[in-house]
Amino acid sequence: MMVHLQPGVRHIHSLLFFHFILFSLAKPTPPPAFSIPVSDAFDHVNLLIGNGGETPDGSGGTIPSTAPPFAMTRWVAQTHQNYVSVTPYNWTADTIHGFQGTRQPAIWMGESGPVVVIPGVSRRGSGKGVDMDGLKLKTKFEERGMKMKKETEVITPSYYSVVLEDGYGGEILVEQSATSRVGHLRFTFNIDDAHTDVPYIVLESSRPSVITSTPTNISFPHGTISIQLGPTTNGDDTTSSQNVHEICGSTDERQDRIITPISTAIHAEGFRGYYCARFDYDTHTNTISVGHGTIQNSTVHIGALSVEGKLLQGYALLQASGGKAVVSLRVGTSFISIEQARKNIDEEASDHTCTFSPHHTLPYLLLGSRIYPPSAATNAPQTLEQTALLTRTAWTTALDRFKLEDATAVEKEVFFTGVVHAFQYPSEQHEQGAYYSGYDGQVHRTVTGGSGGETLESYTGYSIWDTYRAEWALLILLAPERVPGMVRSMLADYKEGGWLPMWKNMVGTHADSLVAEAVVKGVTGFDRELAWEAVWKDATVPPVDDWNVSHFDRQENVDYEVRAGLSSVYNVEGKGWVADDVHSESGSRTLDYAYDDYAAYKLGEALGKPTNVTEFLRERAMRTPFTLYNDDTGFMEARDADGSWAGEGNGWTEGDKWIYSFDVVHDIPELIKRRGGNESFVKSLDDHFNGGHNVHSNEPSHHIPYLYALAGAAYKTQERVREIAKANYNNTPIGLSGNEDCGQMSAWYIFSAMGFYPVNPVSGEYVVGSPFFEKMSIELPPRPNDGERPGQERRTLMIVAEGAKTKPYIKSLTINGRVVDAPVIRHEDIVGGGMVVFEMSEKVEAWGNLISNEEQGNVSERAEADDDGQARHAPPERNEL
Repeated sequence: MMVHLQPGVRHIHSLLFFHFILFSLAKPTPPPAFSIPVSDAFDHVNLLIGNGGETPDGSGGTIPSTAPPFAMTRWVAQTHQNYVSVTPYNWTADTIHGFQGTRQPAIWMGESGPVVVIPGVSRRGSGKGVDMDGLKLKTKFEERGMKMKKETEVITPSYYSVVLEDGYGGEILVEQSATSRVGHLRFTFNIDDAHTDVPYIVLESSRPSVITSTPTNISFPHGTISIQLGPTTNGDDTTSSQNVHEICGSTDERQDRIITPISTAIHAEGFRGYYCARFDYDTHTNTISVGHGTIQNSTVHIGALSVEGKLLQGYALLQASGGKAVVSLRVGTSFISIEQARKNIDEEASDHTCTFSPHHTLPYLLLGSRIYPPSAATNAPQTLEQTALLTRTAWTTALDRFKLEDATAVEKEVFFTGVVHAFQYPSEQHEQGAYYSGYDGQVHRTVTGGSGGETLESYTGYSIWDTYRAEWALLILLAPERVPGMVRSMLADYKEGGWLPMWKNMVGTHADSLVAEAVVKGVTGFDRELAWEAVWKDATVPPVDDWNVSHFDRQENVDYEVRAGLSSVYNVEGKGWVADDVHSESGSRTLDYAYDDYAAYKLGEALGKPTNVTEFLRERAMRTPFTLYNDDTGFMEARDADGSWAGEGNGWTEGDKWIYSFDVVHDIPELIKRRGGNESFVKSLDDHFNGGHNVHSNEPSHHIPYLYALAGAAYKTQERVREIAKANYNNTPIGLSGNEDCGQMSAWYIFSAMGFYPVNPVSGEYVVGSPFFEKMSIELPPRPNDGERPGQERRTLMIVAEGAKTKPYIKSLTINGRVVDAPVIRHEDIVGGGMVVFEMSEKVEAWGNLISNEEQGNVSERAEADDDGQARHAPPERNEL
């Protein structure tokens, strides 16, 4: 997503950086019961990294949420009403307004089906809020914020806690954990006056919702509330039928609905986010509920059990015997129904007397491993501590695969937080073998004995335009058990909606790349012929009304964008570009479509499709990028339908001519040739970087530093990668220079720390950079197709680079004892584990370098001696994005 750091904010950023360093030194840790299993990697996760920034584009847009990997619903303290460009939590806030189950995948996408749990205390006869016989409930967002004690805030992926001031001299300790579909919260109210102060819990079903990124563009989603009473055991062991047992509800809030393709909009109108909050009263403090009702648009309906409409909340008043009340909530969430939300509680965080079984709960959490909790945790309702144990175990299973031998505490924070960010999306949509599809409005369920016998899986939040570059490759390598289900989910989208998914506000059909890369890298477990059918459709079928719809960013009331321009000019003999006077972002579309053609070619080749079919795709992939290459300027430039140049500044998606002139990742040799050979190409890269044109905060720049190595100047890749890592990643709230975009920013860092990066994802190759650590070992998880064959359960990839901290250059490279002379590593070299050994050096070595430092100096001199007195690719004034 686009990033633009405004002039003048650098000093502010430096103050924020200093403030956070001081803050992080005193960062509180979880209580012992929430600190098992022990994991150094987990303890170095800092979920405030990337949460700050002066503008929405100024940092990562991340939130400090509690949830397991790939969770359907993440839970976070609410400091803001979130919408497109605003996340629900910002570290600079000093008040908390509730605790939100969120599904906002990225800062530039909207919320869908949220639920907010709001604790509070009312004092009889005083305060603001909706009136209820002398009690005031603070339910409006602006009124209900409670000051947090920042020094008490504990933030981890599995457990969050904070102490809030209730406004009347008392305090509320809030503790939170979550499974994939269930939020588990515990509220401990310590009130100032037991005679006048009444604790309460409010569940918010529907709220004012901002559409687009304009805060005044407010809609009012429709919601429902239902309250179920008792039976609940009281502190004196009697049973009450008046205690609030559940508050359940739904909302049709979906902030991105305005960009729904019109052919599926009628089905998507049926979308609902459902929840059911089940109350568990603490018997030791004699906590019970002493009142309940609903609130609609600030009007209280005391004792009401159900309501539907807009601006809805349901509440439960609590008794605080002796000035203390403790209540836990298990909030099941669902896209299917309230009943399914209840089932999700029973499956993942049961309040019934049950066996706490790994087979019962952990398959929803873990990454290919089974962890057996202590036997003492059986035959009782699942406690908050046990829920946190499950989720922490899920994360430690993923994080402890990595061992960094010489990393500093700061480096560990950056690295392991990156792993967490990379393993949050795509997020699950399936619920116990079923999922709701907005494409056809149906609930799809596993059919016993059906094709392949796989349990249905569904995922969302791919952010494909971003994540096809490296995040997907990281998942194939480090979460291979997830990938078949994710591909099956994309193919289900195709069957139900007619097309493979795409990030609606971006360009290109990069699901083609995801499918092709999976096949090229040996992933099985999905219908490959159906995958080919879907990818071939992307490559050959234009969108509806192709000549007349621009498909500009977030254009409303249009159908699937897919490859806009495919029929207008791109596939016309003698042309081969997307016309800038017909379609928006035409230059980026042309280059992206060419890469997607290449991905389709690689898929067809792997599946043995006819030569005339694969050659059609390969030829178009190799030809069309260079229809934009302007020999007079040496840059890519968009073109109009008649072939005329559209202007150097036109037609680009989150980039400019500098960035996109290096965006032919599937044919770098031809790009090098067009720019005059290796020496001239390396000079153009120098001009790009030295002129300030590389914008790492946006994804189109991510591969560019690795291009030096493909032009015989590997030492410059080794230098640039480290410079970029240092400048764009740190352990502060502004520790990501650009939006995380569902893991892509972190995937770049993780791969670069390993010493290589997938420049052309569907090639099955990685380009060598410069490893960051002296030794990194990675226990690769079993691939689904490996079965239980001996030796496949544990595959360790060892990356050794002695002296890497102070020696950035590579002198030699061996993989499993085999000498590697070129700066390229094949996927098959590492997927089975093994030993990758970099011999590092303090000075530039011959390895990977066909061009020496001296030759580069000569190139610069020759360029400066051109007739016009400047290099052919000399940078103009910086074009701020």
